[in-house]
Amino acid sequence: MRRFLPYGLGLTFLAIPLFPSFIALTAVTIPGVSLISPRLAVGVLGLMAAVVAYFAILLLAPPRERPPTLPALLIWFGAALLSSLLGFDPAGGLLFIGIFGMGLIWHFTLMRFYGEPKVASAIFHAYVFSGAVSSVLAILMVLLRVPADQFTVGHGRAIGTFILPGELAGYLLIYLPVAFAIARATRRQSLRILAIAGLIGGLIAFVMTFSRAGWVGLAAAAAFYLFVRQRSRRYAAAFLAAGIVAVLVVFNAHHNPSENYTRISIWQAGIEMVRRFPLTGVGPFVFANIYPLVRLPDGDATAFHAHSFLLTVFAETGLVGILAVLYAWGRFIAIFRERLRGSTPVQASIAIAIVSGLVGTWVQGLIDTVSVVIFGLWLPFMALALVCAQSGLGEEL
Repeated sequence: MRRFLPYGLGLTFLAIPLFPSFIALTAVTIPGVSLISPRLAVGVLGLMAAVVAYFAILLLAPPRERPPTLPALLIWFGAALLSSLLGFDPAGGLLFIGIFGMGLIWHFTLMRFYGEPKVASAIFHAYVFSGAVSSVLAILMVLLRVPADQFTVGHGRAIGTFILPGELAGYLLIYLPVAFAIARATRRQSLRILAIAGLIGGLIAFVMTFSRAGWVGLAAAAAFYLFVRQRSRRYAAAFLAAGIVAVLVVFNAHHNPSENYTRISIWQAGIEMVRRFPLTGVGPFVFANIYPLVRLPDGDATAFHAHSFLLTVFAETGLVGILAVLYAWGRFIAIFRERLRGSTPVQASIAIAIVSGLVGTWVQGLIDTVSVVIFGLWLPFMALALVCAQSGLGEEL
């Protein structure tokens, strides 16, 4: 059954830009316009579930291995499940908890089978191609102003197959560093050309998102990469400063100025949820249901999340959830640092590029919550960072 691994893993990375459409399957009001119909979203989700079931069969086949991230990620999953069962709407969060569970299987599959023949090549070809197509599509949709409702809701910002500009920015925060590293490291001319094209298109689309949190996130990702790879504090600081200046210069570009202060009231509502339910929270993905009961009189009428990953986790899963998240990421950092010591320059370059993108998403997540990052990017790219630092990626690519 392993002969199908390159196709299965390639398909998962190819489909990531379609994952935001899963929000249409929930009971909450979509905070944007989805190009993917609910029926098609069900089809994509069903296809991914079938692929993940195939991964699970392979993982259960002997000889079984225990990846070093297994305990920490299971604790994270268990904390989310516990908070859901003790929350206000146990059934409301089961869809995304199930998607999170699928992400865990995806993660463990990468950890175990990344070294199989053609797997690495299939993953990065699919990912680079998918990101390039998504970026070009987002750019063309803005230039042509189609669909009109998405162009209007987004105030002319690049969105593409994503629901909000911030989601496209979050996706590109990891895509751009990876495309840059692949363009430099690969020995395959076709993949290099594709990575360069994706990098150019991705940069243009990223700028056109006008995502202020995303811009600062990319500046932080570039600064991290330069600091770790080049040991250059000067250039790292320059990139970070450039990102902050860019945000200040175009602060209200393509934004409704009334949105500048809405997050303050949403943060206060999130803090109120933490104050009332500090241990296990209100339940995963129940924030939107509880928000009207704790919002300030002059706050936004609706809010899907707390516009901060950590605050959202704290409000929805309480102290149990926030400690589980921090423990899982702490273990990832410890394992990555250990593996990086023995990696080759090519391996280290791509692994550090992936981690740089993850750092960028964390910076973005300080003032935003991007679902596609949490459920479609973090788990697989945590695994990719670890295996790239250990496996012979440069030899195959």
